[in-house]
Amino acid sequence: MPSFQTRLKITGLKPGNPPEAVMAAAVEALETRHHVESNQIELAAGVPQLNLRFLVEATEYSGENQQARDSAAMMRDAVERVALTGALTVLRRNRGRWAPV
Repeated sequence: MPSFQTRLKITGLKPGNPPEAVMAAAVEALETRHHVESNQIELAAGVPQLNLRFLVEATEYSGENQQARDSAAMMRDAVERVALTGALTVLRRNRGRWAPV
């Protein structure tokens, strides 16, 4: 099964939401469609960034990429209910490297 990673910048919390609600929303949204292999928050240039790695059911290359992009967009929509977001990146694991989709 192809492995993908989504990276989403978080620029702030919406009022009334604790910081842990951000990752919870992201994982919950992705798990409705895919197996989430890992999740973490890191600082990228001083800005918090969610990193989630997930598997997409193997079909055909472009279809897998589209599924990953659609799922990442759905995840971002879920996160935007609790936080303000910035750039979203979707990467595919290919020959031991992460490449943009």
